[in-house]
Amino acid sequence: MSKANNTANKTGGLAPLDRQQLSEPLRRLIDFFEHLTEQTVADMPRFYAGDAYFKDPFNEVNRVEDIARIFGEMFHQVNNPRFVVHTAFQSGQQVFMAWDFLFEMKRFKVGQVQCIKGSSHLQLNQNGLVQSHRDYWDTAEELYEKIPMLGGLMRWLKKQAG
Repeated sequence: MSKANNTANKTGGLAPLDRQQLSEPLRRLIDFFEHLTEQTVADMPRFYAGDAYFKDPFNEVNRVEDIARIFGEMFHQVNNPRFVVHTAFQSGQQVFMAWDFLFEMKRFKVGQVQCIKGSSHLQLNQNGLVQSHRDYWDTAEELYEKIPMLGGLMRWLKKQAG
C-alpha cells in the first residue's frame, strides 16, 4: 500500500484539506506542522508569539521556547513523527484543526505506523501568530491502549466501566 493510501486510510478516507479557503498565516502554520523536522522546530518563533500558551494532555507552558522544546522532544520519543491536518476552520482569530499524528514507537511494534487522532484550538494574535494552542486527544484510547500490557489493562478497564 502506498504512503498516500495508508495516510488516507488513517484519516478515515477524508479528502485532502482545501487550503485555499484558509488565511495565509494559517496555511503557513499547517505547512510548518506537516513538514516539521527536528531542525525546523527552531522556526517556531516565526509562528508563535513569545509568550504563547500551549496545553496538551501532558504539558502546559507559556513560552515559545518551551513549546519548541516539547515538539523537539517528540523526535527523541518516537520514530518518524509527522502530522496530517485534515480539517481546519477559521473564524476571525479563532482556529480549529483536526489532525492525525503518525509515528512509530521506538520499543514496541517497531516499524508499525501508529496514529493518534486529535484536534487543536488556536487563538491567533493581531499579527497572525499563535497566542494560545490547546490540543485535545484521548490519551487512553489513542496512546495507552497501544502499549503492550498497559494496553490490555486499559481495554479491560474500559470493558468494566462500559
